[in-house]
Amino acid sequence: MKNFKASGLPLLIGSLPMDSHEEATKLVLDYTPDIPLWVQLPLYKEEGMISQFLPGLPGFTDEAGKSVIDMSKPEFDEEFIAYFEEYLSVSQPGADLGTSRFALSGTRAKGFFEFLKQIDESNTPFIALKGQVTGPITFGTAVKDEHDKNIFYHDQLKDAAIKKLALNARWQASEFSKRGAVPIIFIDEPALAGFGTSAYITITKEDVIQSIEEIVREIHAENGLAGVHVCANTEWDMLLGSKIDIISFDAYSFFDRFILYPEMIKAYLGQGKLLAWGIVPTHKAEVIEVQTTQGLVQLLHDQMDELSEKIQIDKETIISQSFITPSCGTGSLDLESAKKVLKLTKEVSAAFRRD
Repeated sequence: MKNFKASGLPLLIGSLPMDSHEEATKLVLDYTPDIPLWVQLPLYKEEGMISQFLPGLPGFTDEAGKSVIDMSKPEFDEEFIAYFEEYLSVSQPGADLGTSRFALSGTRAKGFFEFLKQIDESNTPFIALKGQVTGPITFGTAVKDEHDKNIFYHDQLKDAAIKKLALNARWQASEFSKRGAVPIIFIDEPALAGFGTSAYITITKEDVIQSIEEIVREIHAENGLAGVHVCANTEWDMLLGSKIDIISFDAYSFFDRFILYPEMIKAYLGQGKLLAWGIVPTHKAEVIEVQTTQGLVQLLHDQMDELSEKIQIDKETIISQSFITPSCGTGSLDLESAKKVLKLTKEVSAAFRRD
């Protein structure tokens, strides 16, 4: 991992406001040809960041438009045992994840299979290929049991969910490795923006790290890089001290909060780990509209200069360990704004690397 250099390359966050997986994938390949990703299209309900990873869990039901994990089902115990038997089976060396419940489905992850199709047809080398899973905190606090209780607070269901996400991530990494590219798998954790508030008062830092690192281990098992994306602010010491390889943060809006941990950032970068600077804003169309490549490049230089001075690591080293990204996904934007975000990300990266 220490040999991988991000070198200011552009990287995207997973979603786009489109209805064609084919066209969305082409757009990604146009704007990030070195490290493209597969796209989630939240226009389709089944591609929401929660629903996309639900099938295969024991007790999963999707009736009347509501998805729950129903432990009251007569067959739940049987499903639960079968789930963990399969987990143990596919965890063996040489086992085929692709034919298991731990592979993404073609109905809920069309973007992944379209991505592989276009990658295979391109006959061009890629530095890396990027995928994503929903993080265990976000997933576990959004999915409910039959009593409307978050499954994160039910030890057995939490364990099942984390293992499902972990092997979903490993399967993606395996597919990318087969194509000769470094796998990069992001764990998307928007819920960590609320960590420490009353909504998550009973979740400890140890809960967060143990849950995330179980997924990280599976990504590392396929020689992949594991990233965590938080689309706002959080208690960054949790992640800076973890086994994560890439921390993706909203540099446009929250850089001043991120650099409150200078010693931890210095130690993190000292291990050869990477930062993904979300310098292109995505939260409002009117904010995106007034951005310029030159303005964002200058902002990024100013931030890196400040960080370099604060942690006493030369700027060239920081750049070599940095990606340039949007601050979050663009799935909730209008298409014109989303395309501008992609264009700015590509242009800022190119201009920054020229400088």
